[in-house]
Amino acid sequence: MRGARSAKWVAMAAVVALGATACGGGDSDSKGDSKAAIDPNGTFTVESGEPQNPLQPANTMESYGSIVINSLFTGLVDYDESGKIVYMNAESIKTSDSKTWTVKLKSGWKFHDGTPVTAESYVKAWNWAANPDNKQTNSFWFSDIAGYDKVAPEKGKATATELSGLKVVDDNTFTIALTTAIPYYEYKLGYQAFSPLPDSFFKDPKAAGEKPVGNGPYEFVSWDHKKAITVKKYAGYKGSNAAKNGGVVFKNYSTPETAYEDLKSGNLDVTTQIAPKDLPVYKQDLGDRAIDQAYSAIQMITPAFYTKQWKDIDPKVLQGLSMAIDRDTITKTVLQGTREPATGWVAKGVLGYQPDVAGDVTKYNPTKAKELIKEGGGVPGNAITIQYNTDGGHKEWVEAVCNSITNATGVKCATDPKADFQADLDARDAKEVKSLYRSGWVLDYPVNANFLRDLYGTKSSGNQSGFSNKTIDADIAAADSATTLDDSVKKYQEVEKQLVNYMPSIPLWYYKVNAGYSEKVSGVKFGQDGDPILTGVQVKKK
Repeated sequence: MRGARSAKWVAMAAVVALGATACGGGDSDSKGDSKAAIDPNGTFTVESGEPQNPLQPANTMESYGSIVINSLFTGLVDYDESGKIVYMNAESIKTSDSKTWTVKLKSGWKFHDGTPVTAESYVKAWNWAANPDNKQTNSFWFSDIAGYDKVAPEKGKATATELSGLKVVDDNTFTIALTTAIPYYEYKLGYQAFSPLPDSFFKDPKAAGEKPVGNGPYEFVSWDHKKAITVKKYAGYKGSNAAKNGGVVFKNYSTPETAYEDLKSGNLDVTTQIAPKDLPVYKQDLGDRAIDQAYSAIQMITPAFYTKQWKDIDPKVLQGLSMAIDRDTITKTVLQGTREPATGWVAKGVLGYQPDVAGDVTKYNPTKAKELIKEGGGVPGNAITIQYNTDGGHKEWVEAVCNSITNATGVKCATDPKADFQADLDARDAKEVKSLYRSGWVLDYPVNANFLRDLYGTKSSGNQSGFSNKTIDADIAAADSATTLDDSVKKYQEVEKQLVNYMPSIPLWYYKVNAGYSEKVSGVKFGQDGDPILTGVQVKKK
């Protein structure tokens, strides 16, 4: 079972595929240290960065904040390595029609302030998150629930402050009524936005975002902004994934190169990425402590469709740009074979993944690339830029993509670096992207809908590009209303097949975790979301 899990925007380059093989590293240290004495109260450090927003579960949609939120909160369900649902705070989740769901909680769970986790803890939290007045980035995740159109209407003033589809039955039971049947809805409930909140949160949400009180395996200690966030093991935790260590320090790093040097010198215990320049040597440097494993995420470059350059663009232009990118060469050289060229928009390891769905559009063909761009009316201005965050190890491959496009088509391509991931995301949120931007997405839940509806639906919170297509929206609605999970997955597969005709983004490659850990720790494994499973890390006694 994975102890840290969330679908989100990915900060890093060296961070994909099969859920069934989503464990890496080992339960022992390298070369004979497996019997070293373990300190159950020992703490360790993890490479990270500054979260974009306050630490509120429904206000986090990026990797730096998500890894902290998932250490502090435990929701209703999680997923095992094969993508199967595992009940966490939920005792059961039942439905007879995929439209009305009854949730029963395990009794005895408490928040870190000692107050009980009840059905009201969920209902009140979801109502608060759905309310647009509270400006939560994941508000749209509650749009399936009946009454959302009254709480957050597209036009006019709200006529309700609570979702009519949420009802508390008793302390440990509540019901969820959806506007339409969604057969995969139980899977969505594993996302962090559906976490419960204690009563203390609502007294001062801003303060709670700085000092969160959760119900997870770790409790909050401190947040030294731009430097580190510290959490410690919660002794009263009732979940099956209790921490095998005393706590975690999430250390901020401005570059993966700096983090790697700290790892080698013993000043960092777990790194979550290896910079391109260190990929050729990290396995030799770290030996058995080097990690190279698949997980479910995909790298893309995405047009800002709200800009004058891309508004109403002929998709043939984007198809041509895609065919101008030599994915095979870039993944083998710049990325040292640590990525696999993408052939579609859904990452490996999730229900509904299908190979080669994009056809020739993701295959390098300079001649065809130029033809398509010309047929589509050309790239406006004959020049593009690609925005990326400089703290994520992206510089080398973004430059390589630019060079490939220019060499193949003559379209000028320049990089548009942002100082860090927070600045990159802020520019996207403010719709300040000049041309295209680097976008990496890792699963929220292991169903293909998460890579399609949640990124390319017109109103979806993950849709930062302004892409909007009525046909795709209608097909998404049809997939959501399918009678069974299998039917829904199949209909979403048809949605993915249509994306080549609209090019909402340009798929590049599937991710891998390329990381490592120090001699101080053992049991380091990474989940299907590419994050280290914090609760399983063991710290050796000094």
